[in-house]
Amino acid sequence: MTITSSNRFSRIILITVVALLSMFSFMSLKPAAASAATYSVVSSSNMTKTAYHRASSKGAVYNLSHTKKLANLSSYPNTTWYATKKVTLKHGSTKAIYYAVKNGAGTVSGYVWHSYLAKGKAPLTLKYAKAAVAMDAKTDKVLWSKNANTPRAIASVSKLMTLYLVEQKVANTGSTWNSKVTTSYSGLKRMGTSSVYGGFKFTQNSYTVKQLYQAALIESSNNAAIALGQWVAGGSTPSYNTKFISMMNAQAKKWNLGNATYVSANGMEQSALRSYGYSVSGGDANMVSAKDVALIAKHLITDYPAVLTDSSRGSLTVAGQLCYNYNNLLPGRKYYDSALKVDGLKTGYTALAGYCFVGTGQKSGHDRLITVVLHDEDEFTETRSLMQYVYARNLI
Repeated sequence: MTITSSNRFSRIILITVVALLSMFSFMSLKPAAASAATYSVVSSSNMTKTAYHRASSKGAVYNLSHTKKLANLSSYPNTTWYATKKVTLKHGSTKAIYYAVKNGAGTVSGYVWHSYLAKGKAPLTLKYAKAAVAMDAKTDKVLWSKNANTPRAIASVSKLMTLYLVEQKVANTGSTWNSKVTTSYSGLKRMGTSSVYGGFKFTQNSYTVKQLYQAALIESSNNAAIALGQWVAGGSTPSYNTKFISMMNAQAKKWNLGNATYVSANGMEQSALRSYGYSVSGGDANMVSAKDVALIAKHLITDYPAVLTDSSRGSLTVAGQLCYNYNNLLPGRKYYDSALKVDGLKTGYTALAGYCFVGTGQKSGHDRLITVVLHDEDEFTETRSLMQYVYARNLI
């Protein structure tokens, strides 16, 4: 049969119309299919307010119809979710149990599949700190820990041992806080002017013990810490620094600290100290575990509580130089929480050690709390979280 141009055109039109009608029919079926697969409530019952936390990194909080994701549980690793309702939802031919939940702050609420939750308040996880501990300063009880017995570089947190031995000499010998410490050694003068390791400049050839103590504690002065250590050991040159390092290790041994080894009075690595004329045998850095750091802090605070008078100062002018305290949990600082009553204690940083911080505070009716975070990237946030967790769980 011969097909004319007119017939061919008509057939093309007809095929096109049929194709369009078929596509329209298919598209019109889509909403029906989606509608059939939506979530519907089969049953719902109230329940006693119960605490849950995420069972793993999976899961999310949805609205009741499951059309909108409100939050990923992975974004709330330390959050306790409170369930007040048990709901059975149907999705297609499948039924599942969900909990109606809300976080403690009341800022996020919705529905979570029950298998994504575990009963009980959320355990604490510190994302950045490679080692941490919370300790009761009265009983030495470890309240929370993460790799607490692993020795790590501790940077300027090392100065707590140096300051303890200074306190000990003042308390047990004829020395006083007004005793003079010689600071004429050229290496220490250069250290004070360093853009990396400096801060408190030695513009004089001597300062009082108290002046250098405050510079080392508040400003974290590296040259002040070494000068004090040499003074404790009986001199003012690098050979006395070597003697003082031995005293630091002997004190650690006396306290039965099995994970504490010192090679510097201020926490600088030996690779940095050598250019200033200081070097001792041993490794490159002081290596102390988080738990042993907490015990050192406990001894310092317990035996010489006046240290808290200086550690709680935001700043102090010492010998005409402003010493600034970098503890950002103190009043007026970014991470301050008035409920925690933080009054110390020591910050620290080197590239090897990361950010380190020893925090302490004592709430009314509680024993004093000491916390340590080592090699952190967000030391004040994580310290605050650790302290809040201890109190929220009534661990102290």
